[in-house]
Amino acid sequence: MTADSTTNVLRETAGISIGWSIVMLVLGIVSILMPLATGVAVSIFIGWIMVFGGFAYVAYAFAAQGAGAFLWRLLVAIAYVAGGGYLAFHPGIALESLTLVVAVILLVEGITETVVFFQFRPLPGSGWILIDGLLTLVLSYLIFHPWPSSSSLAVGTLLGINLMVSGVTRLMYAVGARKTIKAIA
Repeated sequence: MTADSTTNVLRETAGISIGWSIVMLVLGIVSILMPLATGVAVSIFIGWIMVFGGFAYVAYAFAAQGAGAFLWRLLVAIAYVAGGGYLAFHPGIALESLTLVVAVILLVEGITETVVFFQFRPLPGSGWILIDGLLTLVLSYLIFHPWPSSSSLAVGTLLGINLMVSGVTRLMYAVGARKTIKAIA
C-alpha cells in the first residue's frame, strides 16, 4: 500500500466519521425533544427483539438431540416470546427496568472512555474522549440517583444528551485527524 492510498483511506475514514457524528447529533436532538416517546419506542423495540429471539429459540429447539433438551429450549423460547410480548405491549412498565439498564450502560461507557483517553492522550483531540467519558459518568449518576422516579424522562433525555456529547466528541476527533492527515500529506 502506498503512502497516497493510505492517506486517501484515512481521509475517507475521517469523512465517514464526521458523517456519523452528524447523525448522532441529530438523533440526540430528536431524543431530547421527545424524551418520553424515545423511551417508550426503545422499550417497544427491545420487546419485539425479545419476541423474535424467542422464535429463534423455537427453531433452536427443533435442532435438539432428545426430548429433554427440546423441552428446555422450548420453555426458554416461550419465556422470550411471553416476556418480550409483555414488554412490547406494556412499554411503560418496561421503561423503569430499561432506565436502570441505560444507567449501567452509561456507567460502563464512561469508565471505558476515561480509560481509553489515557491510551490516546498524545493524539490531537484526545481530550474530547476524556470529556465524553466524564460527562457520561455524570449522566449515569443522574439516572441512578433518583431511580425509579427518573424513568419517565431519563431514557430519552439522557440518551439524547449522551448521543450529542458522543457526536461532538467524534466530530472533534475526526476534524483533528483530518488536520493531522493534511499536515502529513
